[in-house]
Amino acid sequence: MSESSRAAKSVSIMIVFGLASNMLGFIREMLIASKFGSGEETDAFFIALAATSLFTAVITQSLNTTMIPILSEIENNEGIIGKKNHTNNLLNIIILISIIIVFLGLIFSPNIIKLLAYGFEGGQLDLAVTMFRIGMPVVIFSGVVGIYRGYLQSESMFIESSVSQLPFNFTYIFFLIFLSSMFGIRGLMVTSVLAVCSQIFIQIPGVRKTGYRYSLKVNFKDPYIKKIMFLVMPVLVSVAVNDLNKIIDKSLASTLLVGSISALNYSARLNRLVMVVFITAIATVLFPMLSKEAAKDSYDSFKILMRYGINIILIITIPTTIGILLLSEPIVKLIFERGAFDSTATYMTSQALIFYSLGLVGMALRTFMERAYYSLHDTKTPMMNGFITVGLNIVLNFILIGPMEYKGLALGTAIATTVTTGFLFYGLKRKIGPLGFTFISSCAMKSLSSAMVMGITILFIYNILIDRVSSSALIEGSILLITIGIGAIVYLTTLYLLKVDEIIWFINLFRKRFKI
Repeated sequence: MSESSRAAKSVSIMIVFGLASNMLGFIREMLIASKFGSGEETDAFFIALAATSLFTAVITQSLNTTMIPILSEIENNEGIIGKKNHTNNLLNIIILISIIIVFLGLIFSPNIIKLLAYGFEGGQLDLAVTMFRIGMPVVIFSGVVGIYRGYLQSESMFIESSVSQLPFNFTYIFFLIFLSSMFGIRGLMVTSVLAVCSQIFIQIPGVRKTGYRYSLKVNFKDPYIKKIMFLVMPVLVSVAVNDLNKIIDKSLASTLLVGSISALNYSARLNRLVMVVFITAIATVLFPMLSKEAAKDSYDSFKILMRYGINIILIITIPTTIGILLLSEPIVKLIFERGAFDSTATYMTSQALIFYSLGLVGMALRTFMERAYYSLHDTKTPMMNGFITVGLNIVLNFILIGPMEYKGLALGTAIATTVTTGFLFYGLKRKIGPLGFTFISSCAMKSLSSAMVMGITILFIYNILIDRVSSSALIEGSILLITIGIGAIVYLTTLYLLKVDEIIWFINLFRKRFKI
């Protein structure tokens, strides 16, 4: 099997499991919305969750990015045994660091929450602090998940990473169905910790399959550990800075209408669906390939991979943006509006979703571009770009929050992300030369034209159908799904007629696979 075929297979597998995980994720979010609605308690929960997630994302994402090339280097120099030994050492060091972070978090929790949600007062502030303390042990479990994920992906075992989200969501769903009425919102925070812990158990069989066995070994003088820590610092800052955008939005939203934080959270989750299912899979699988090509004397193959990666992202995100802009309210209504989540919450969430979606293309390209820089052993440029993004986001937030309230916070994030992604493009061009702008822009224009045809089609079909049937949640949901399905067919057909190379390649691959 060729490398491109293996990559395509890995992406396909990750997308399948990603879709399954996100289906469960949507059920999780629907149940949270139904059980707890959109108010002071959920605002406090999402702030506490965002605070703990800031620490966990920093550890898991930064380690995952820097471990893979170093583990490959260790394997080349010391073999598979050396790789396992250094992985054990890194795991134990990360656990020790995580314990210190948890201890400091528990001490300074009131200050952290007040900084992240300065609009909170009284009982809401106390509730957020309590839930943050409950959730802090998740940092330790996230460290273990991050180490094992990096190790597995260095072994080209991508399935375990994708499957790990299944027990995560099942843990939430079990609590929300059977225990939420008994333990309330605080129990939901305990569940967030147990959900992350459950991911470790799904990784263990895959880790053991490689012959890895845990051992209690700690060596702070390990040169490879020092190298990882040196490389991880800019990535760590970059990840933290990116997450700060979401924290800043929520912090400013704490001064607005009750439910604003929840609206931003639910809409951001919907907006990131494409990122989690498709873009992350593409970036994860292409990252080792980019790293391999970056080590060569010429960047020609590296640029080809970049162009195809960028074009695939454009093909996915452009129509998604158009679809969200046209159908945001029925999408939110179908997924969330039930129980404690009322029509007001639907309106607020759908409005935030519209403005977040304007930055979807930039957000997706940013994820891929950062991986390109990391493959070139440049971790500083994404870090500095992240600082610029946060700075621009803060400025835009203060400009837009007055006239647009929480919608302005979503728009500010979208603009800041898109603009600074352009800076990453420019910086990469200066580093390795032209990326093939004509090739990329041609694909972008064909994708946009096809998306416009799709948009006109779905708007016409949805309005015709929704006006001619009796109103009920089941019928409205069915109409929405039918409309989206027809829109996808129209979009892909138009792309094929416009002779977009990536679509033609996919159809030929499909025909070859199923002998059509």
